Amino acid sequence: MERLVHTLMLCTSGVRCSKLPFERDNLPADTVKPATWASSGELDRLGSRAGRCNFRMLMEYPLVIDNCGQSVTFEEAPQNAVALGQNSAEIMLLLGLEDKMSATAFWPNSVLPELAEANEKIEVLTVEFPTLEAVFSTQPDFVAAMLTTLLGPDSKVAKRSDFEELGIPTYLSPSACSTTLDANDAYGSRVELWSMDLLYKEIEDLSRIFDVADRGQALIQDFKSREAALREQFAETEGLTFLFWFSSPSPADDAYLGGGNGPSGYIADILGGSNAIVTKADWPAVGWESIIAADPTVFVAAQVDRNRWDLDTAENKIDFLTAAAAVSQMDAVRNGRIVVMNGAAMNPSIRTLYGAEQVADQLKALDLP
Repeated sequence: MERLVHTLMLCTSGVRCSKLPFERDNLPADTVKPATWASSGELDRLGSRAGRCNFRMLMEYPLVIDNCGQSVTFEEAPQNAVALGQNSAEIMLLLGLEDKMSATAFWPNSVLPELAEANEKIEVLTVEFPTLEAVFSTQPDFVAAMLTTLLGPDSKVAKRSDFEELGIPTYLSPSACSTTLDANDAYGSRVELWSMDLLYKEIEDLSRIFDVADRGQALIQDFKSREAALREQFAETEGLTFLFWFSSPSPADDAYLGGGNGPSGYIADILGGSNAIVTKADWPAVGWESIIAADPTVFVAAQVDRNRWDLDTAENKIDFLTAAAAVSQMDAVRNGRIVVMNGAAMNPSIRTLYGAEQVADQLKALDLP
């Protein structure tokens, strides 16, 4: 475990004092080391204005992070990071790290509106899979990725060793390495239902890596309160089943759906229901006969902004559902129980909670529950 140095931030012009959840009285007794806290005399020497500052926990480097079964060492906080994947990028942006980021890549959907201004400062290499050369061209001192297809042994972009051999530390989302991979499925499957705990671990790790642990804890607490509010809202709900359609190359092709134990399954669960697709694969491709047989209470059409296929858009999905002879006779379609959700929510990411909230609002309009 890394060592924490507790220090005081002097309230002087141009220096902002953090308001933290880590007050001394709230820390476990065995974490409080008398030598690491300023005495009253030291406070006097720092000046009376220092008394208005809260304690801020700073990381002491080198910092070692245990990530997906390997130890990653950081000699200092990154200054020129690359985020491979929308979730990695949006976590960094929510932590206020835009000035520490040089580039991003792989954006299935547009950035959160509240992050758009900060995101404009950062180069987008591509909304699809970047090349290794493009990533290296940004001269990164840290690379974080949301999927093993972006950073992994069979990645289309790079292996972790490609960077680490050059002394560039890497980080892979805990959600990505919690899947079981096989040769026939690049995205893998899950034995247990995905949960926000994996995301909270990711936020905590990244905030420590960049020495902004206070911001990480504040973000985690915000998400936890929103998660609890949804569970309370749907605590009495029973019997709803959801089917989450991400996209399809064409109406004649199988549909890429959210798997039973992935983020889509989590959304169904937090809304008091279950995923009509029970396969453990994160991204099963399912034929329309099987989809019709699943007969969900609610059909969730994802809006995907990448513009790869015509059926990426929710509008085109709904047009197909309501026009195709057999599909249009599904109970959810005939009764107008089609809701739209941002496609990024189907990836294990911060957007999963936003997607759950988005669906919850539409269920209310449908008098469900």
